[in-house]
Amino acid sequence: MPVTFDPDHLRESLQPLMAAQALSAEARVYQRFYGLDQAVSRLGRFEVAGFQVVAQVWWPAVPVATMFMYHGFYDHMGLYRHVVRWALDQGFVVIACDLPGHGLSSGVRASIDDFAVYQQVVQALFAEAKALQLPQPWHLFGQSTGGAVVVDHLLNQGADSPAQGKTFLLSPLVRPRAWGWSQLSYYLLRPFVKGIARRFSDNTHDPAFRPFLEADPLQPRQLPTAWVGALARWIKHIEAAPRSPRRPVIVQGEEDMTVDWQHNLQVLRGKFDQPEVLMLARGRHHLANEISEIREEYFSFLTDQLK
Repeated sequence: MPVTFDPDHLRESLQPLMAAQALSAEARVYQRFYGLDQAVSRLGRFEVAGFQVVAQVWWPAVPVATMFMYHGFYDHMGLYRHVVRWALDQGFVVIACDLPGHGLSSGVRASIDDFAVYQQVVQALFAEAKALQLPQPWHLFGQSTGGAVVVDHLLNQGADSPAQGKTFLLSPLVRPRAWGWSQLSYYLLRPFVKGIARRFSDNTHDPAFRPFLEADPLQPRQLPTAWVGALARWIKHIEAAPRSPRRPVIVQGEEDMTVDWQHNLQVLRGKFDQPEVLMLARGRHHLANEISEIREEYFSFLTDQLK
């Protein structure tokens, strides 16, 4: 898989999202590369907390609502073409961005000093959607760390959120698998290194997905210790958050070896009012890129929740 666009050059060439900039040849290459050339779309950027955040919007033929999409750790918008297609089929405008340190956005790769920055991104994306007059209701979607971002928003600002529609969470992160060992490693390594080499794993049943990730030009190659420290502080923040009357729709695979899903579901059931949960016996962690039969099962479930 050759690198067919320059991420830094593409980001710097972008105008604000509101500018309705025509897609450049490089932007079209980027969209085709990840299968994001699915509908009328816009690519642009905005600034949050000193980061240049790259965002994207897709419009269906007849918009009836809007869905805000947040990706997982190490991920970026380019890995969510199946989710975008499902949402467009529901008549949703899809608005998404690459979190700081991910994809086309600026920042040290996969790193963050404080998860509070992610909440600033959420508010900024709401502001962009408002300026674009994207249709209500506004729904939320998050996978893994993107799910953590959405959960944080709902628990701490959900009553005042402009997104009062449905909330969809795939493999939501509260804490990762083997978290005790991860914390010990963090405190041992923090004085000596800023990151450790990333290990790719088979986190779907699609045999083509891991090779795609390993060759993806937007994939980070290190796990920064700063991000682990920020996660440790965020977990305490979530544990102390007030209970919410919101009812998210959660999809969780039982073969997920990335997050501590048994613990996470227990926490989420305690924080929210009877969330709807679909368990997938064969689902691994990266549900957005699972094999088609698994995607069809949970997308059908999500569609039913909209009725």
